[in-house]
Amino acid sequence: MLKCLPNFGGYFYLSYFCSVLFNYYTMIDVKNITFGYNKYCNVLQDFSLQFKKGGVYGLLGKNGTGKSTLLYLMMGLLRPKQGEVRIDGVLASNRLPEVMSDMFIVPEEYDLPRISLMEYVKSLKPFYPKFSDELLTRCLEGFDMTPDINLGSLSMGQKKKVYMCIALATNTDYLLMDEPTNGLDILSKSQFRKVVIGSMAEDKTIIISTHQVHDVEHMLDHVCIINQNSVLLNTPLVEDNGPIDLEKLFIETLTNNKVEE
Repeated sequence: MLKCLPNFGGYFYLSYFCSVLFNYYTMIDVKNITFGYNKYCNVLQDFSLQFKKGGVYGLLGKNGTGKSTLLYLMMGLLRPKQGEVRIDGVLASNRLPEVMSDMFIVPEEYDLPRISLMEYVKSLKPFYPKFSDELLTRCLEGFDMTPDINLGSLSMGQKKKVYMCIALATNTDYLLMDEPTNGLDILSKSQFRKVVIGSMAEDKTIIISTHQVHDVEHMLDHVCIINQNSVLLNTPLVEDNGPIDLEKLFIETLTNNKVEE
């Protein structure tokens, strides 16, 4: 490999290989994992997938194909029977503080303590050193909300919006969302798209697992459609020929896979 490169001196080679290593490790790498909630049935079987850093990914699949499970495996909250998940080259299952401080998950269902938002944020900040109060305020404003709220007084939809604002404000490199638009009204779904897009940065990766394809299709940079044992589609979304109908793409992908089987 070195013989193929021009002789620009040691600095060139060092820079080149540092760049190669950086690009290789700045990703979520799911490699040959098998996972099941019992010993008789596996949700994922010898499954592999990569998410390169940067952009908004849509993770799609039928019910029971392991989308939510995959998110929890990425967070190291579940451990595969076989295979491994690495975050920027580090095993997710080790849940090292330096890795977890750059990851955040918004689960489909959760509860929040009956305390003020600011108290809750204060308890989170030590674990997320890049937390941005400015971004939190901006995200809340995007949902027509203010920081002076008590989490115990909110409806389920309001809690969801507040928690997504908190998640975005952690400023982690990796943000995982499981069915984030469930429970949101039409206006809130529109606000959600604007808030997420407005909080994006070049090095931020957001992975959204959802069945509500129309809620997210215009904000995705990349789509992954999975089945339990395979990745059916893993491609950037390019609108050179007009808007992409994600529901149509999803149905066609599943239909083609069924025909091939």
